Amino acid sequence: MKASSILTAVVLLFLVGIPISSLSQTSTKSARRRLPNRSRRVRVTQKTEAARLIRTVLDAQAAAWNRGDIEGYMNGYDRSPKTEFVGGDSITRGWQEVLDRYKKRYDTREKMGTLTFSDLEITMLSKDAALVLGRWRLQRAGDEPHGTFTLLFRKKKSGWKIVHDHSSSA
Repeated sequence: MKASSILTAVVLLFLVGIPISSLSQTSTKSARRRLPNRSRRVRVTQKTEAARLIRTVLDAQAAAWNRGDIEGYMNGYDRSPKTEFVGGDSITRGWQEVLDRYKKRYDTREKMGTLTFSDLEITMLSKDAALVLGRWRLQRAGDEPHGTFTLLFRKKKSGWKIVHDHSSSA
């Protein structure tokens, strides 16, 4: 029984990442050993902040859409000729071209309806890139189109921006 308790303790120390040889070292070593945990907390906090900022972009997009402001909605996208929108059987490249596509497709307030995003999953890929998976829904007088999307966000000087949008309809 005593041997198995010692083995369990050694396995737990190994899983936590504490080298057995460091157990008898000075408190300075112990303080250094805690730094990675602080570092992990900083990374988690940064990821949490990035996710919050990305949600803010999506909230601002929905609010602009629901005001009938397509250009305000497009503020969530990177103003770059490399920005991409994939939907249906088409690929649209360039911020201006994506804006023109939206303006052509949603040329009246009735066609725009009320936009909601839901089931958002934000996965940080790096400190300046995130993948967002979610659902979109338009509530309109005669129908309720909806679907899913995958967005690639990049952190730019102007904030978090969509550089690639792949949306599908149900």
